[in-house]
Amino acid sequence: MKLAFKSLEEIINLIKKWDISSKAVFDYFLWRIEKFDQKIQAFNYINKNGFNEKNEWLYWVPIWIKDIFCEKWIPTTGASKMLENFVPPYDASVIIKLKNAWMSSIWKLNMDEFAMGSSTETSAFKKTINPWGKNRIPWGSSGGSAASVAAWLIPASLGTDTWWSIRQPASLCGIVGFKPSYWRNSRFWVMPMASSLDCPWTLTKTVKDAGLLYEIMNGEDKNENTTLPWKDTINPHIWEKSDLQWKKIGIPKEYFEEGLDKNVRTVIEKAIEDIKNMGAEIIEISLPMTKYAMAAYYIIVPAEVSTNLARLDGIRYGHSSDKAHENLEEFYINNRGEGLWAEVKRRTILWSYVLSAWFYDAYFKKASQVRTLIIQDFEQAFDKVDAIVCPASPSVAWKIGEKSEDPIKMYLSDAYTIPASMAGLPWICIPCGFAESEDGEKENLPVGLQILTPRLTEERLFEIASVYEKNTPWKDMMIPPNFED
Repeated sequence: MKLAFKSLEEIINLIKKWDISSKAVFDYFLWRIEKFDQKIQAFNYINKNGFNEKNEWLYWVPIWIKDIFCEKWIPTTGASKMLENFVPPYDASVIIKLKNAWMSSIWKLNMDEFAMGSSTETSAFKKTINPWGKNRIPWGSSGGSAASVAAWLIPASLGTDTWWSIRQPASLCGIVGFKPSYWRNSRFWVMPMASSLDCPWTLTKTVKDAGLLYEIMNGEDKNENTTLPWKDTINPHIWEKSDLQWKKIGIPKEYFEEGLDKNVRTVIEKAIEDIKNMGAEIIEISLPMTKYAMAAYYIIVPAEVSTNLARLDGIRYGHSSDKAHENLEEFYINNRGEGLWAEVKRRTILWSYVLSAWFYDAYFKKASQVRTLIIQDFEQAFDKVDAIVCPASPSVAWKIGEKSEDPIKMYLSDAYTIPASMAGLPWICIPCGFAESEDGEKENLPVGLQILTPRLTEERLFEIASVYEKNTPWKDMMIPPNFED
């Protein structure tokens, strides 16, 4: 039985019907990981015996976790030397919800260090490779989570999204990436990056698998005061819908201007035409504040990250240097200098600067005001349309090392994802075809379609995405070569 090419829902049903044991599922995916992970380098930690350090059973339905979610007795590093030996004595709230639903996490997936990066090249341990290309990035920061699902080594994974970290890996790896509205699920005991934007969520093979995990994971957490005091469920009838009659779909003109690769544009425009043929009305809209989103974002996020990383000083948490020191400042410099890699240092320095007393009003306060205008942009657009469709990434996956020495060029690749993150919107990225790379290699690589809906309208989002997935061939075509059993 080729479990690799079955959805999470199908695997759950097989176990429930006693057609296969949970241990057989565990053993099968362990075998695939041991066979194929050397090609993509997605895993930071593998528990091969199915038990944790307290001898607790870890079989059941498997789901794999980005190395940023704290799990009891499972090494959790944030892909950083700073926390290389950290083993939490507690579970993140979303992990507890998964365990209560008879799911188990037993392996940790590589990522950019503390989620700071766009390509999974800033991990302190390894560079994860996109299974679709020759030495290409899977994007980041949830690169290990995306690459492992794309290579069919696992049925589903958890990632986090602050600015792009699920949508763009999903787009470049040819899988489904989903994030709900910001308030839907808990960040408790997930290593924080930018607390007003961070959101844990999923990478799966199908839209319905994303919906299944959404129903398990969303809901109030008394430990986390940004969560909503009620749990959202999905009307099961949406999965039966086969057309988009009466739906109004907005196409933001700002997302199709300079910067979008021509081959990606062709694929996205074909996807929009397909949506029109499914019965939707296509309406051009404008999101004029889009051009200011990136500048505002790179002030707000740095400020929050600088605050969150302050706790990693090598005293209570983090790497402690063996170098001699004469004072506390030198002790901090040694600890953080050795424990943190270049990208984290770069961003932390920038972000401490914008929070300084002399520049708070000039930078952070104005950026927060721009964020409000971006939210208003979307609110006005959603007065006219039910959903917005646009590219998730301006390009297909690029070569490892191609942009790592030019961080500004890499940051500019995030223009299509940052505005929705700043507005707290739910979104999903689904495969919509292949585009040839424009770097001369002539590789056909996955392209993802980003769908956005208003805050707290996840059911509508799943309905539109499911209809598109059902009426196009891409879900069944997303098996990268050389990863068959």
